[in-house]
Amino acid sequence: MTIDNRIQVVLIDDDPHLRQALGQTLDLAGLKILPLSEAKGLAAQLERDWPGVVVSDIRMPGMDGLELLSELHAQDPELPVLLITGHGDVPLAVQAMRAGAYDFLEKPFASDALLDSVRRALALRRLVLDNRSLRLALSDRNELSARLVGHSTPMLRLREQIGALAATKADVLILGETGAGKEVVARALHDLSSRRNGPFVAINAGALAESVVESELFGHEPGAFTGAQKRRIGKFEFANGGTLFLDEIESMSMDVQVKLLRMLQERVVERLGGNQLIPLDIRVIAATKEDLRQAADQGRFRADLYYRLNVAPLRIPPLRERGEDALVLFQHYADEASARHGLPPHELQPAQRALLLRHTWPGNVRELQNAAERFALGLELALDNSGAEGTGNSSVEVINGGLSEQVENFEKTLIAAELARSHSSVRSLAEALGIPRKTLHDKLRKHGLNFGDSSHGDENE
Repeated sequence: MTIDNRIQVVLIDDDPHLRQALGQTLDLAGLKILPLSEAKGLAAQLERDWPGVVVSDIRMPGMDGLELLSELHAQDPELPVLLITGHGDVPLAVQAMRAGAYDFLEKPFASDALLDSVRRALALRRLVLDNRSLRLALSDRNELSARLVGHSTPMLRLREQIGALAATKADVLILGETGAGKEVVARALHDLSSRRNGPFVAINAGALAESVVESELFGHEPGAFTGAQKRRIGKFEFANGGTLFLDEIESMSMDVQVKLLRMLQERVVERLGGNQLIPLDIRVIAATKEDLRQAADQGRFRADLYYRLNVAPLRIPPLRERGEDALVLFQHYADEASARHGLPPHELQPAQRALLLRHTWPGNVRELQNAAERFALGLELALDNSGAEGTGNSSVEVINGGLSEQVENFEKTLIAAELARSHSSVRSLAEALGIPRKTLHDKLRKHGLNFGDSSHGDENE
């Protein structure tokens, strides 16, 4: 059992008359209280971010106030604990304050003294939790940026959506092409949620054989089918208290879709061959590379399941829509691979940067990771003409149009790629491209490209 977050004060005293009197004082002041006769077991009932304070007598049978203080602060050192005693023991008061007590009240004390201390403690608690929440949000934002690298508008929007949805209990449908990073997004949603300490169970529905999919998901009892000799806990049940990630959900059979819909609606699961309904506390994140609405219209996916899943959709933009993120990601993964293999990092040359920007990345981030790994190993950066990864010397893609148009397009792409890097002056940009500054100015005008703040560039020529 967990104490309700609406409770503002937990009041502990083994004297029923004093407990009632103090409780009335706090109640008349509009505070929501929980009176208890003993301290034992309280810490287990309080979540770390419980927004209240504890008021406890020191001298009680069983667990005394100082022992309670120690147990509560082992869980949350910033939880305000007010201790009271009728013995006027100054050394005990000093001991309590050194142990971290928020305040020490000696009986008999005025009601106003108790209320003043409790209100100040509650104000401090709100401030502590607000700061804790801000620190967590900042940490989550930094962690999300490290997981989902990129500065393009689509990626900024995706990170904002993940941050907003992670804190909710809503099931999520992730839409994205193969290799776009659907499981990375699902794990981010889990790790940034209140379920982060629970299990994250990932299942690729497309990789499960039809004969075992129901047993894998729902579990089974002994004798449920031939070969079922003992009970098996299914993935749904195993994910209890955490998050279940179902990838390639479009590949599920209609029979399994019916059972999945029931689980989503009722949050219960029934093992194959069993009669017991097992309640579930799970968040379901589904992912697909198909248009489920179109699949539903064609009768390949249940429309009711589609609408149940599509409450909170998240679309992962393909790499071809993310502009210069391809360069940022490539260098990121190449540097990681270099460090992993104990090799010095390689820097992309202008022609290579242009090639990466023009490539359509049909395999998305997964394809880019593989290319970056090869690049880190010193192998040729080779991308085939169709946009898929390849081998050999096909490092320049075919561009539609005549030779002159192809040269113009390549030149513009090459200059744009170099512009994407941090250059402090037009001079450094011209040197990187190996052309005179006057020629660079002409080509920038010709292709409609700009060197950021032109005045800054001229000053540093």
